[in-house]
Amino acid sequence: MNEVKKSPKLKRRISLFALTAYGVGNVLGAGIYALIGDVVGITGNFSWLAFLVAAIMGAFTGLSYAELGAMYPKSAAEFVYTEEAFKIRILSFILGWIIIFSGILSTATVALGFGGYISDLLGFDMMIIKIVFAIGLILELSIINFIGIRTSTWTNILFTLIEASGLIFIIIIGIPKLGSGNINYFELPTTSILPIFSAVALIFFAYIGFEDIANVAEEVKNPHKNLPKAIIYSIIITTVLYCLTALSVVSIADYNIIADSEAPLNYVAKVAIGPIGGIIMSLIALFATANTVLIMLIVTSRMMYGMARDKALPESLSKISSTFRTPAISVLLTMIFAIIPVFFGDIEIVAKATVFGVLITFFLVNISLIALRRSQPDFERPFKLKPSISWVPIIALLGAIVCFALLFTFDWLIILIQLIIIACGIVVFYAMKSKIETKALSKIQAKSTINE
Repeated sequence: MNEVKKSPKLKRRISLFALTAYGVGNVLGAGIYALIGDVVGITGNFSWLAFLVAAIMGAFTGLSYAELGAMYPKSAAEFVYTEEAFKIRILSFILGWIIIFSGILSTATVALGFGGYISDLLGFDMMIIKIVFAIGLILELSIINFIGIRTSTWTNILFTLIEASGLIFIIIIGIPKLGSGNINYFELPTTSILPIFSAVALIFFAYIGFEDIANVAEEVKNPHKNLPKAIIYSIIITTVLYCLTALSVVSIADYNIIADSEAPLNYVAKVAIGPIGGIIMSLIALFATANTVLIMLIVTSRMMYGMARDKALPESLSKISSTFRTPAISVLLTMIFAIIPVFFGDIEIVAKATVFGVLITFFLVNISLIALRRSQPDFERPFKLKPSISWVPIIALLGAIVCFALLFTFDWLIILIQLIIIACGIVVFYAMKSKIETKALSKIQAKSTINE
């Protein structure tokens, strides 16, 4: 009797430590290196509180991911959650489409940022040079992504340690200045407390990244326990780093000057220890941008793979390399699609629209958890949010409210661009009708088999 040859599967190689580093690296990202200037300009010496409040707001959704990730430890996490909760294939497809589109544009945008940093360090200020460096980075990190999750994980851990060291460096050089000159850490630039809320909306996006932990679930050891822990640990670690960095920068330099700087942390380092400080921070920024690109390449390829596995994208995208145990075709397509926008040179406005899409994703994830509490009350939940009123988890409800409210902080152009992205997704969905399942599967195999 002929034996049926089993298709290779993703390999469980990511430990809790590596998964937490993955989350921390993605949350820190490159954004904080520029974002903190805007935040300090709005909230002054009180910026540390704005970071703390934003962390709490982000944690609402983070904890929803923790419960859902433990329930359904699968790639294409958000797609799986909405598929299970609502059984509406086009809804889950559009959500996956938004995440894939966001990943591709974010990868291109941050890669261009990397090209800009390295061009400045080398003394070149030509867009073509920045594009070449950006494409080179995407190619190199895509190879790492293809070789295997273990190589990607160790690269991520190294980059995350360097990335975090930049903030730790700022914190350390600021320690001697803490409290000096009778600094009032409760001082706002105005007499109104309203600026804190506008800053919180801005800072909220500095915490985006924890959700990507869920999309490597099929490559995590003991995901039912390690996924929730990694999400919680990454939020705590980044919150501590953000708040201490905010205290440090306003102790070293006047918040008005920091707010006017294009590279605020570089400026603060120069004030504290001279020109060498700016060079150190510029070098660290290279690793921060590179790490973000690596993580986005991993996440986007796993979203493609997971959707294809569940027949929402062509089946070929779910094929796994027997040698490296990675979704080879999805990795290749992610690389190609990420390189294309780089040639436009400046896609910042479109990239910002993808942040609007992230909020839509967060809103639907929270709503999915609430719906699943009602429709599948007896489903095994290794990690369960408390408290609840009847079947409604309060934290998920708060997360949904926060994300819905933040949608109204965007201007009409950003909303229009996101609507165009969604419309393109609908067209693609029906164009692929013959190659995919357009109806939700009756049951997704959420419980993953532990691979050897």
